[in-house]
Amino acid sequence: MLRKIIEIDEEKCTGCGLCVPGCAEGALQIINGKARLVKETYCDGLGACLGECPEGALKIVEREAEPFNEEEVHKHLEEMKKMSIKDELPCGCPGSSVRNFEHCSAPETEDNDDTVLRSELSHWPVQLT
Repeated sequence: MLRKIIEIDEEKCTGCGLCVPGCAEGALQIINGKARLVKETYCDGLGACLGECPEGALKIVEREAEPFNEEEVHKHLEEMKKMSIKDELPCGCPGSSVRNFEHCSAPETEDNDDTVLRSELSHWPVQLT
């Protein structure tokens, strides 16, 4: 079937990931440092992701491709939602993962006056720039 679909110029793509949230269907992901079309049936060909790419690596082309499948997209988005709940975000950026800093069960140490000391550094190590 001849239809409009996204094409990614791998030479221009820097893997910044700005196009990923711009695709409401979840058809784009960063894989091995580059934007990739996950599956042809997820891309609706409307091009909402085009304006998000600072390098101009995305364009809409008309070519033979599997037809857009809205049912598959809904299933795919549900799977992605479940993954993000488990902190396994598909975007490829570990810094964007949600982290929960709880009081750790560090080994207790005793000092000379028989009091138990625990570390209060629950957010350690912290990198400051």
